[in-house]
Amino acid sequence: MAGYFEPAPGGGAVITLDTVEISILRSLTVQLLEMIGPGEEPVSDDPLAALFPADGPTKPPADPALARLFPDAYEDTAQSSEFRRFTENDLRTRKREDALAVVRSLDAAAPELVLTPEDARRWLGALNDLRLTIGTRLEVTDEDTELYRLPDDDPLKPMVMAYLWLGGLQETLIETL
Repeated sequence: MAGYFEPAPGGGAVITLDTVEISILRSLTVQLLEMIGPGEEPVSDDPLAALFPADGPTKPPADPALARLFPDAYEDTAQSSEFRRFTENDLRTRKREDALAVVRSLDAAAPELVLTPEDARRWLGALNDLRLTIGTRLEVTDEDTELYRLPDDDPLKPMVMAYLWLGGLQETLIETL
């Protein structure tokens, strides 16, 4: 796997991915979409209430990876619950839209993928969410170096390799933009 982002003419980024890279990235992104879930659209006849939906979740997700994607905003539980109630649904929507943009562009890739600046921003969001999710599942810490020295037959090795590869993609996309 050697595909990394480079500047595209006129802005954005370009990358050439082989079929294995496309397959892995698409699979991981679809799994992220499944984890985030379909979301809930508030139903209201009141136009003002529709502008400011206030019926989002008030508790952090039980899944550690989702809790990492949707962290508490405040140390105070009451403040954090209130903030989550007003913001989490929108954040979930944005994360879904970012991941869907990645899947759609991968489905259209043949094998070169050209991203507009807006597509590249969505890719950055989705790559970040993927790395946060995998990092949480691997229990990566700042001091953790053991994961990088796993033997090839360790069952965590493929996930560690995906985590590192996604980091390379994210880094080159940031540098490109």
